[in-house]
Amino acid sequence: MDAIYLLLPLAVLLSLVALGMMIWSVRRGQFDDLEGPAHRILFEDDREMVPVKPETLPVAEEQILQKKLKKL
Repeated sequence: MDAIYLLLPLAVLLSLVALGMMIWSVRRGQFDDLEGPAHRILFEDDREMVPVKPETLPVAEEQILQKKLKKL
């Protein structure tokens, strides 16, 4: 019987904390877009993986490509 005096307030406190965390996450927008990240991985831009000729690139992209080649 003594355990109920400890467990009941502990359960209520834990429930209030969980409710507070749920309200906080909804207000912060954690559940606004549930499908966006799942679809984003399917449409990832693989442009960096496709080999291209440097003369067809604009100047800025060519400089980025040269920096990447220097790292290798």
